Amino acid sequence: MANFEDFQKLDIRVGKIVEVLDFPEARNPSYKLKIDLGPEVGVKKSCAQLTENYSKDDLKNKMVLCVVNFPPRQIGPAVSEVLTLGVPDKNGKCILITPDKDAPLGGKLY
Repeated sequence: MANFEDFQKLDIRVGKIVEVLDFPEARNPSYKLKIDLGPEVGVKKSCAQLTENYSKDDLKNKMVLCVVNFPPRQIGPAVSEVLTLGVPDKNGKCILITPDKDAPLGGKLY
């Protein structure tokens, strides 16, 4: 069972998607994202299976939450530097977790 100290080890930050590219090399339909996570973290890359619920235009400038302190992960020919957080819809496809107010870029979840 995880405890509160385990939760505190996660660095989850507010970011804004600044670039969305198709990722045809991915095993499952996906996008390659660039996410601005504020001045402390900077712009990071993420790969995400979002094509079922979001177009590229839907994602551009969308605010999201990301885990920024996991090691980079190789996804086919791309590297994902942060984990963009979401929950499944009724069909098991990703719905992004987004702040509903204007949160500053890089703001840390607590």
